[in-house]
Amino acid sequence: QVQLVESGGGLVQPGGSLRLSCATSGFTFSSYGMSWYRQAPGKERELVATITRAGADTNYADSVKGRFTISRDNAKNTVYLQMNSLKPEDTAVYVCNLRRLGLAYWGQGTQVTVSS
Repeated sequence: QVQLVESGGGLVQPGGSLRLSCATSGFTFSSYGMSWYRQAPGKERELVATITRAGADTNYADSVKGRFTISRDNAKNTVYLQMNSLKPEDTAVYVCNLRRLGLAYWGQGTQVTVSS
């Protein structure tokens, strides 16, 4: 079965960096685009970044453009989110997403807290 397991979250000061990972299994990773979403308390889920199956094309929410970078390693079946210049408003649960054959799959999420 499809599994998405995020890691790498934590507490970081404003201006700091974190690298999130999403390890996947149960499907042919290299055949699908992947996405990162986030959800802050009391807010709707927000699409943060997407990457095509070969990694050639990426897209970002305006709120993270220039600070976050999505990448993938198809040999390791893993997608990453490098987050730099973090701001308090980046505080959220970050979740990995796969859309495959008309279904959406989600990981359990990893908490990112940006605070001094």
